[in-house]
Amino acid sequence: MTSLPSPAFASRTFEELVAEADAVPTDGWDFSWFEGRATEARPSWGYARAMAERLGRASAALDIQTGGGEVLASAPRLPALTVATEGWPPNVAKATALLHPRGAVVVASAQDAPLPFADGAFDLVTSRHPVRAHWPEIARVLRPGGTYFAQHVGPSSAYELVEHFTGPLPEENRSARHPDGERAGAEAAGLEIVDLRAERLRMEFYDIGAVVHFLKKVVWMVPGFTVEAYLPQLRSLHERIEAEGPFVAHSARHLFEARRPPTA
Repeated sequence: MTSLPSPAFASRTFEELVAEADAVPTDGWDFSWFEGRATEARPSWGYARAMAERLGRASAALDIQTGGGEVLASAPRLPALTVATEGWPPNVAKATALLHPRGAVVVASAQDAPLPFADGAFDLVTSRHPVRAHWPEIARVLRPGGTYFAQHVGPSSAYELVEHFTGPLPEENRSARHPDGERAGAEAAGLEIVDLRAERLRMEFYDIGAVVHFLKKVVWMVPGFTVEAYLPQLRSLHERIEAEGPFVAHSARHLFEARRPPTA
């Protein structure tokens, strides 16, 4: 989400904004609907560009939890063997339509299931915003000397927004996905850390419709979110935005690059 605010929604009622956003499809990772309605700063490292550079050098690549395949498909060149996994059926269909013309295979695989590939099948494994990194499986499918390159969601991401709906969350929720914990998990699986960088990035929501679409699309933020279940919180946030301007939150991202050590 990188757009500037638009006045198009300024005169619309709470009910109109919410009804519109509630009806928008949520499949894939295309965030163009937020144009003029929300912004999110981008990490300084430029994940998609850096991922594309590594794909250009790889011979066999796996993209885990690919969503609708949009990030993978943005790479100018894909290796001869390129595979992507995805667990949500609407995204599987969308990724298949997008990636098959590029010669990539999309495999339906639940996010918590073992990766359905042989040991040492890939020299590059990538992922943008995996729900959870399964380090033993990532290490298993990497060839000796192979690389895991990913952008992860960090701790307390957008919690200013989340806690408006849930109230204060326990510290263990806030500290989940911490880079130090993920480093430990990767090292325990036998991977060597090549690079690990973290940033917190400003987010702004200019209308309540953007909030509704965001929470429906990024389903792990407020699990079980529906307009009906959270109508009072939505109305109070709408009134706050109208009175004070954009609602500000902060996302957390970290760049993760790890390597399976080469054999002796």
